[in-house]
Amino acid sequence: MQNNIFFEFNQQTDISKWYVVDDGVMGGRSAGQFIQNESGKGVFQGTVSLENNGGFSSVRYRFDHKEVSAYKMFVLRIKGDGKVYQFRVKTDSDDSHSYIGKFKTSGNWETIEIPFAIMYPAFRGRTLDLPNFPGKEMKEIAFLIGNKKGEDFMLTLESISLY
Repeated sequence: MQNNIFFEFNQQTDISKWYVVDDGVMGGRSAGQFIQNESGKGVFQGTVSLENNGGFSSVRYRFDHKEVSAYKMFVLRIKGDGKVYQFRVKTDSDDSHSYIGKFKTSGNWETIEIPFAIMYPAFRGRTLDLPNFPGKEMKEIAFLIGNKKGEDFMLTLESISLY
């Protein structure tokens, strides 16, 4: 098996297809943004608010169907802020649920491995009685923060790979 870079953030990267979805879709007050820093890295930052039953911010990327059955895990090259994030995958853009792999950041640049086998299905914070991520195909990826508390956050992204 080899490492396959799925998305790399650099000064030539176009991030226009990445979009933020906050709890404002349900009346919340969280505010995230996704920008590129001076070196081209993707920066997902903002504030999570619990006001009006809020509590999450996410950045998502939809793409044409991607076959992933030759791989077993996602490898994220990131720099977080010590907080817990979710890496999410949808197998189809029409799916209401996502497959979730949680990870805690250290505050330093690090490589996070998320095996497909541990990614559990959930919808609106509830784990579903379905099998974990089948690892056959994907149509959307996302990063989400929602730790049941109001907090500022910043997650810097260098690359997302399949291994």
